[in-house]
Amino acid sequence: MKTLLGVCCLSVSILSAAEAPMPPVAKQVPHTQTWHGQTFGDPYFWLREKQNPEVTAYLKAENAFTEAQTSGLKAFQEGLYKELLGRIKQTDLSVPTFDNGFFYYSRTVEGQQYPVFCRRKGSMEAPEEVYLDQNELAKGKAFLGLGDRSISDDNARLAYTTDETGYRQYTLRVKDLATGRLLPDTAERVTSVEWAADGKTLFYATEDPVTKRSNQVWRLRLGSQPELVFEEKDELFGVNLARTRDRKFLVLALASTDTYEMRILASNQPEGAFKAVLPREKGHKYEVDHRDGLLYLRTNKGAKEFRIVTAPVDNPVEGAWKPFVEAQAGVTVEGLDLFQGFAVVTEKREGLNRFRIHDFAKGTWREMAFPEAVYAAFAGGTPDYASPTFRFGYQSMVTPSSVYECDLATGAQKLLKRQDVLGGYDPKDYVTERLWATARDGMKVPISIVYKKGFKKDGKAPLFLYGYGSYGAGMPASFSSSRLPLLDRGFAYAIAHIRGGDELGERWHEDGMLMTKKNTFFDFIDCAEYLVKAKWTSRGRMVAEGGSAGGLLIGAVVNLRPDLFKAVHAAVPFVDVMNTMMDASLPLTVGEYLEWGNPNEKAAFDYMLSYSPYDNLKKGAYPAMLVTTSFNDSQVMYWEPAKYVAKLRTLKTDKNPLHFKCKMEPAGHGGASGRYDALKDRAFQLAWLMARVGITK
Repeated sequence: MKTLLGVCCLSVSILSAAEAPMPPVAKQVPHTQTWHGQTFGDPYFWLREKQNPEVTAYLKAENAFTEAQTSGLKAFQEGLYKELLGRIKQTDLSVPTFDNGFFYYSRTVEGQQYPVFCRRKGSMEAPEEVYLDQNELAKGKAFLGLGDRSISDDNARLAYTTDETGYRQYTLRVKDLATGRLLPDTAERVTSVEWAADGKTLFYATEDPVTKRSNQVWRLRLGSQPELVFEEKDELFGVNLARTRDRKFLVLALASTDTYEMRILASNQPEGAFKAVLPREKGHKYEVDHRDGLLYLRTNKGAKEFRIVTAPVDNPVEGAWKPFVEAQAGVTVEGLDLFQGFAVVTEKREGLNRFRIHDFAKGTWREMAFPEAVYAAFAGGTPDYASPTFRFGYQSMVTPSSVYECDLATGAQKLLKRQDVLGGYDPKDYVTERLWATARDGMKVPISIVYKKGFKKDGKAPLFLYGYGSYGAGMPASFSSSRLPLLDRGFAYAIAHIRGGDELGERWHEDGMLMTKKNTFFDFIDCAEYLVKAKWTSRGRMVAEGGSAGGLLIGAVVNLRPDLFKAVHAAVPFVDVMNTMMDASLPLTVGEYLEWGNPNEKAAFDYMLSYSPYDNLKKGAYPAMLVTTSFNDSQVMYWEPAKYVAKLRTLKTDKNPLHFKCKMEPAGHGGASGRYDALKDRAFQLAWLMARVGITK
């Protein structure tokens, strides 16, 4: 597309903080494009020109305006930051994890932004070895994101990746752990890394420099030039590298939204070629692991909510499958953890994860029980194939993040660590519930809610409603100490588990994607209406938040029902749907056709256009709005929220604040990389939202 630099434009008015309270006014530059025979004007298209000094001037003016307009919140914001920080144990240690002869853990030190990664050989009584200090890597840098970390089978070398801008473009380094020396082997745009068994051959995946689709796999023999071993040509698919828990196979995972293909290579034969387990078949999603000469496939063939079958390594065709976990009505098979003597299956029922343990020697199954009715549980932290125990994370909206260990033979559970929440936090002072709202089409939508004891359901209390609802990514009913300032000031905090996620299985995702995407927005509105009708809050006391695709949710909901919320926060919001999805050169666009639709098809185009937040802004009153982003965001480009705010300023007829904050320093889709910096950002957001309902201390 041609540049707009030098094109005649309307007058520009970019105001400094000193000129507040008048907001910045972005210039309008004539720009049209024709899609499906229709001409669309977009006078803010020029804001895409990242190198244009007028763009950065406008963004800085918006930041200055927000700074000036919110100066009265400084004391409240600083108090909230201290409150958030005061809940955290700043010097802390993770639970050590045993893997290949070493105990691995991370620790944090008060005053340091990042964790320090350590290990001890054979015992926690052995000397500590710091194998990676993220604080050292970050010296002199405003941002330091850590990607993959992988240690060779001989424990001698570490491969790791880092991002210094927030754009999620990672550079690969290899470190000699005996000397601390960095080897000359390196690579750019690396998305995943795995070692072969020899400890000298590294496989890594890289992304396309423009679209950011992970599409190539390389073999690197240390000290030699990398060799391209696989390239995925289909733009709907991305590649990722993994390894089976028994370390016998490298796994090359090829995935689109609705179709997976797995390729494997014996890890002791790094010169070989990856071989497809099953040929790619439209609509077939499967994953693979290995134990005792058998492949275990989690597959949706013949089971919409998945089942698990076994197959011979040398002949994994469907005719050779044997059932291991059968499909059950109302149950989604989420995952499988294979060990030498046991297997743990993660299943989701009514939006809650449960674990079942299989004893291979006895041929028996055992289900694990949890103490609360609403909770979040996740498998993980047990890399040792021979482990007699299974580690999992557990939390709820009142129970802090906890690490448990389960004896696989007896089922006995042991609490290893619970997140320390300082400042006198007592879970007994708070209550969490599962509510069910009825959507307009009759579907029951779950809501997880937490509040402090003494909360009165009289419609007068403030309520914070959060939602996401995309990509089949369900929102767990998890704990966050950053919610406590809200709860302690009388808020209820609710998560609407709307369609588009996977809380109620694959159908929940499918009912909120493509040509049913509007269910996501309607569900959120209907959940909000339910909470008002049940007197949890009132429209004038309710605020909402969503980020990324959840920012799209907020934008769409505000267009549909601008009267419903007192204030909203749209973080890194995907609001310029049509311009993004019609531009195949942008990161992630083509691969997302299967989630949102391909707008090159007229029916999909019309449907997406009907809800795109930027395209559906109109003259009228809007709630108070805070929009945040990062200049270097690679997932949702900064210009989407920038254009949205610029356009909305010309249309809103109310006097409610519209504030925009764009992090101009290195930062990413998730904001700042340092823990203290992230807390400061959150303190501002909470102060801004609470102030909208009259709470300023």
